[in-house]
Amino acid sequence: MSIGSRLYGVALALSLCLPMAAHGAEVAKTKTPTPVSAYELYLIYGDKTWTWNTGGGRFLDDGRRFVAWTNDKGRESFAEGRWVVDDLGQLCMRATWTNAEGAARASTCFGHRKIGNTIYQRRQPDGKWYVFRHASVLPDDEFRKLVPMDTVSAKARELKQVLLSQEIARKGG
Repeated sequence: MSIGSRLYGVALALSLCLPMAAHGAEVAKTKTPTPVSAYELYLIYGDKTWTWNTGGGRFLDDGRRFVAWTNDKGRESFAEGRWVVDDLGQLCMRATWTNAEGAARASTCFGHRKIGNTIYQRRQPDGKWYVFRHASVLPDDEFRKLVPMDTVSAKARELKQVLLSQEIARKGG
């Protein structure tokens, strides 16, 4: 076999394999989860209320303040603090939660990864990944629980006043 024939064979093999390899790399690239950027997380959560079955949390744009309230089986509590996002796909709510028994600081974080236009979420550090937002948003996506209306701040303020009044009454003041 001549050198020209061998070179032709190599060139033919490369011309057939390179597109397949490029396609494989492209498919692999779309299948590899990547962190959601801080900017994208800000757009998702900023000035939105995340409604929960037991209450909700408000991600205020002003000063990145976080306000929340819950009523879990008759035990009401509220939170005040800050929310932060980073380019590792993490959203953290760092707040002081207060109820009738007292107050405690807590930091709750959620990781976000995307494959294509689908975003996955999990509670950090070891929650299970689930679809947060499908590429074409579905009615039961957790993403849909983020609403522009503030359904939290007034309730949290009211609860804060009630708990403060109860504390003053307990102390005899």
